[in-house]
This record gives sequence, C-alpha cells and structure tokens, in this order.
Amino acid sequence: MTIRVLIVDDQMMVREGFSVLLNAMDGIEVVGEAVDGREAIAQVAALRPDVVLMDIRMPEMNGLEATREIVAAGTGTKVLVLTTFDLDEYVYQALRAGASGFLLKDASARQLADGVRVVAAGDALLAPSVTRRLISEFSKMSQLPQLPQLPRPADPAVVEELTERETEVLVLIAQGLSNAEIAGRLIVAESTIKTHVSRVLVKLGLRDRTQAAVFAYENRVVRPG
Repeated sequence: MTIRVLIVDDQMMVREGFSVLLNAMDGIEVVGEAVDGREAIAQVAALRPDVVLMDIRMPEMNGLEATREIVAAGTGTKVLVLTTFDLDEYVYQALRAGASGFLLKDASARQLADGVRVVAAGDALLAPSVTRRLISEFSKMSQLPQLPQLPRPADPAVVEELTERETEVLVLIAQGLSNAEIAGRLIVAESTIKTHVSRVLVKLGLRDRTQAAVFAYENRVVRPG
C-alpha cells in the first residue's frame, strides 16, 4: 500500500525539497502541503494522510498545537515532528501531545523515507540521538519540584503489574533500543520482544513506544543519567 504523506512547514523550499525526496521513494506519495498548523488540521480532515511531517515553529498555529488536535481527532493519522533539537524547546511537549516521533531536518532522503515508513507502520521513531536529547531534557526537569504529568496520571500500582521481564523491556525502550536490539541484549527472539512490548503498552494504557519512554522517565522506572 502507498503511504500518503502531508508536509507541514512554513518554508516553501523545505516543503518542496521533502516533497521531491519522498515522491521519489517507492510506496510513498505526498498528497498535500500546509504552511501552518491551522491549515494542517484542515488538510488532514480533507485528505486523511497516513503520516504528517510536522514542523514545530510556524505562524498562526504552531506544530505542537496542531499535533494535539490531529491526534485528538482520532483519524489514525500519525505525526512525525521535524526538528533541529538545538533550537526547538518543545520536543518533550510534542511527545505528550501525541507525536509518534522526531526526524531531524538535516536527515538524508533514506532516513526521511525510513522514518515515514516506521511511523506509518504504527511504530515510533525513537532513535538514539533523539533519546539522548530526551534524557537531557528529563535531567533538567528532575531538578524541578514536580515533573509534568501524563494526560492520564500514572497509577503506581499499574507499574507494579509489569513482570520483571516487561520492566526490563520498558527500560530498554526508554534507552532508545529497537526490538531487534532489545532481543539481542536479552538473548531472546525478536517476536518475543514484540509480544512483551505489546503487553507493556496495554498494561500501561499507552499508544506507542514513544509514550512508553516518556512514561518510564516520568514515573522513575528509568532515571536520567
């Protein structure tokens, strides 16, 4: 099946560049573009894309607000946030808004296509470089009296329902490891890890690996540093 993509960025050259790169990839089609978050919401409703490549800093409505509304609409459209990390201070907030992952704006054509495919398949793009940035942000937040809460406050008893192996898997997810890497670390089949990941998400009431990583840090299953 062809993955339908909407590109959202206030810079025309960025939109056109990503559009050319993605349309050249097998199984991916750019079905539309938007210049800000408000237009992105309207385009998602009209076009029903599989994936939105979402910039954060835009006029009228930023990518954070747009991501929150798109995810809340329940259309099934996944949001892949475009970021420079060194400039965007909304990385953590975008995760909580429902973004399925992050892609650096200087990503190669292959990384761009792979990221779109990963998110479209229902997984989360949580690369090691992204995880390191998140850990750094959590380290800063740990100096505050309270960390921001998840949309649905975590019940400590729910965490305790995880088995020892499921807790191990959650910790490794939070460290940015893929299913294959976790399988290698724990010396089990990758299919077994997929089962553990699914059970972790169901027990904790989370949508994907990205939310699982946020959950792990917010609830001290993993501590920054």
